Amino acid sequence: MNIGEAARASGVTAKMIRYYESVGLLAPRGRTAAGYRVYGTDEVHSLRFVRQARRLGFPVDDIRRLLALWHDRSRASAEVKSIALEHVAELDRRIAELTQMRDTLVHLAVHCHGDDRPDCPIIERLADPEPVGCDHCATEAPAA
Repeated sequence: MNIGEAARASGVTAKMIRYYESVGLLAPRGRTAAGYRVYGTDEVHSLRFVRQARRLGFPVDDIRRLLALWHDRSRASAEVKSIALEHVAELDRRIAELTQMRDTLVHLAVHCHGDDRPDCPIIERLADPEPVGCDHCATEAPAA
C-alpha cells in the first residue's frame, strides 16, 4: 500500500509517517519505480503502536525504545514497566507545574477588578516575573 493508504489504515497522517521515518521510529520504506513508498501490515501495526504511544504522551526516544521492546519477543516486561513509570513521574511533574500555573492565574484573576481601571495584577505579574509579597505568585506550588 502507498503512504496515503497506510495513513488511512493506521490513523497517522502521511506527514507524520514521513516524520516517523526521518526520526527512525519507522524504517525507511522501499519505493516503487515511480518513487512511491510501499507499506505493509507490519508497518501499519507499528504506526498504530506509535500513534497510541503518542496519545499517552511518550516522547520519541521512549517510543523508539518501546517499539524495540515490542518487536523483541524475548524482552523482559520489567524494562517496559520502567519506561512507563519514568513517563508517569514526568507526567506528575508536568501536572504539578500546570496546577501551579493555574492556581497563580486564578489568584491573579480573583484580584483583578476587571473594570475600566488600568490596574491589573495579571499584567503586573507578567511584567514582573519575580513578584514580591504574593504567596500564590511565588515560584513554589501553593499549599493544598
